[in-house]
Amino acid sequence: MTSGARGKLHVRLGVFRWSDVRALKAIPGRRWNPQASVWELPDTRDTRETLRQIFPQVQLPREALPAPWTSALEAMSRNMVLRGLSPRTRKVYRGQIRRFGRSVGKAPQQVSADDIAEYLRVLSEVRKVSRSYHSQALSAIRYLFVHVLDRPVLLDRIPRPKRSRRLPFVLSRKEVARLLNVCRSPQEKALIMMLYSTGMRVGELVRMRRGDVDRDRRMVRVRQGKGAKDRYTLLSDRAVDALDRHLEYRRGTGDDWLFPGGRPGRPLTARSVQKTVARIGERAGVQKKVTPHVLRHSFATHLLETGTDIRYIQELLGHASTRTTEIYTHVSGRDLARIRNPLDSLGGDVEGGDGP
Repeated sequence: MTSGARGKLHVRLGVFRWSDVRALKAIPGRRWNPQASVWELPDTRDTRETLRQIFPQVQLPREALPAPWTSALEAMSRNMVLRGLSPRTRKVYRGQIRRFGRSVGKAPQQVSADDIAEYLRVLSEVRKVSRSYHSQALSAIRYLFVHVLDRPVLLDRIPRPKRSRRLPFVLSRKEVARLLNVCRSPQEKALIMMLYSTGMRVGELVRMRRGDVDRDRRMVRVRQGKGAKDRYTLLSDRAVDALDRHLEYRRGTGDDWLFPGGRPGRPLTARSVQKTVARIGERAGVQKKVTPHVLRHSFATHLLETGTDIRYIQELLGHASTRTTEIYTHVSGRDLARIRNPLDSLGGDVEGGDGP
């Protein structure tokens, strides 16, 4: 099943049931193309729903974006570049607007505040998306109508969802050591050590160049991190040794990237690092889901537990406010370890349980 000319879907039947043919013939606007041996169908929401019922196991091609939305999306892309939004933010916003444009069924200039509110309601109540995804969709829609289409009034009465407050997963020091013990290559060990000893985000790590490592000061320069800000963070002696072994192994590649990718002149992708870290976590038998961001959380929490001032941790992580960094006070065991559990302070013999 493929996309054909604009507004058309092509369905080619190999081994088929006559009931499938009868169902296709019942679709309004269908046409058999004998030259190509395909059924041509109008690419509409009703057609796609019918095809999902006939062929539930087949992945439909991405729904075409209506022409007015294509123009609006192009204008939005240019605007985001001029305003200096990061490549990742631009990609996320474009995806959200594509989904909104296909769903709303109207040209951008015809969209009402009720259309936007209904779309967000369906995301929340029907699709059960997370609050962060809901907020992301609203941010993209707000950007388009405020900064590109100059229709800010549409968003005046649409509230942003209340943020959920979830505590991060944190590895123990023993679990981090287990990760390092099962690394099978210099690159794997360097990746784990760099993520844990610097607290960098995975996107910041893959953009690092060899000149960003200040060996004498045992620091790393993070270029244009979140919020387009440079900062410095820590680098341990053990991480320097691991980096040296990794770079010696990669000597002769001619790349300036700290972690070169498979394609010449390109670094490892963030997705590649995420998969590598997940594999190492499974290999080490760690029951928690291990990700680069979990190593970042562990870096911050372990610093807090050893008495590092939270304002320094804020700077190392690149947080704009200590309010963001304060979440680690809720997962740190530094102060909780001083509290004696009431069960351990019970007197007498409590080993008998509920026996006779």
